[in-house]
Amino acid sequence: MAIKTITVKELARKVLNHEDLFILDARNTDDFDDWKIEGKNIQIINTPYFDLLEGVDSILERLPKNKEIYVICAKGGSSEFVAQQIAEEGFTDVYSVEGGMKAWSEHLEPIKIGVLKNGGAIYQFVRIGKGCLSYLIESNGEGAMIDTNRMLEPYETLIKEKNIKLTHVLDTHLHADHISGGRVLAEKLGASYFLPPRDAAEVTFSYQQIHDGDEYKVGKTTIKAVYSPGHTIGSTSFVIDEQYLLTGDILFIDSIGRPDLAGKAEDWVGDLRYTLYNRYKELADDLLVLPAHYMGINEMNEDGSISDKLGELYQKNHGLNIQDENEFRRTVTENLPPQPNSYQEIRETNMGKITPDEEQQREMEIGPNRCAVR
Repeated sequence: MAIKTITVKELARKVLNHEDLFILDARNTDDFDDWKIEGKNIQIINTPYFDLLEGVDSILERLPKNKEIYVICAKGGSSEFVAQQIAEEGFTDVYSVEGGMKAWSEHLEPIKIGVLKNGGAIYQFVRIGKGCLSYLIESNGEGAMIDTNRMLEPYETLIKEKNIKLTHVLDTHLHADHISGGRVLAEKLGASYFLPPRDAAEVTFSYQQIHDGDEYKVGKTTIKAVYSPGHTIGSTSFVIDEQYLLTGDILFIDSIGRPDLAGKAEDWVGDLRYTLYNRYKELADDLLVLPAHYMGINEMNEDGSISDKLGELYQKNHGLNIQDENEFRRTVTENLPPQPNSYQEIRETNMGKITPDEEQQREMEIGPNRCAVR
């Protein structure tokens, strides 16, 4: 019988809509434990493909009889085999997830965050399988992209749909957990690419420099740069029309940024504290914080977006409420998760030092987001 399939886009919508889902992950247990599909109403079990080669008898009692079953693996091949076996046992609603976790890692879902006071809107692209967040600001027919991922098609689709002329592409910092698509998108669409110079000492390409206090006009909207080091020495936030604060990897909804991805945790932890406890304190409490990453499904709003007011985060984010400086230093330096996969190679790619092919880039990015202090 023909196996039903589902795309990662269709599955992502179900997750973001908080649908009741049952997922069988057929990857090796170590890979599953490291990184999996998460959602508010997801039941997920893991049984490796190699344990199911001779049949699915061992898991039949764990499979629901009256709901859809979604089978996922690393790349989409093994899941088809497993889904076929489950279907042959009489289960009628069994789906193989096309492209597996590799495709899941690359999906970007655009969500409209809100309107701008001078006209236009801001969109958040949720990379649900990786925890990356990127942004399109559009105003009066012009647009800016911030923290672009390497999968450009979703951005180009929305830009074309909204008839936007892209003028600015900005990165808040030199990323270490994913490959930036900013420079390529800027070249394709005729925009200028911007990067903080303190993060760009080793880059091999030309770029426009971002400095503290710089303002960029996009249509009727103003993007103001706020130097905010700590995750990297060049990290820069952006205030959009005094409504939104794009924090990069400095401040998240449920955590704060890690200062060690260039090997300088002890040097940069002081910068991180100053940004969070001084620079951001000078900003308005009602700014809506829009970070470059999120850590878990608990940070999602009902529409699947990731955001909260700055004042609210000062009330409930533990990383913003450690008054003793020595305790802050210990908390930050002693609670660091493992380094992101291939983080040094990703940094070198973002510097232009190496040029891995598309498949190598996919492999470099596989795994969860690890930009935050735990």
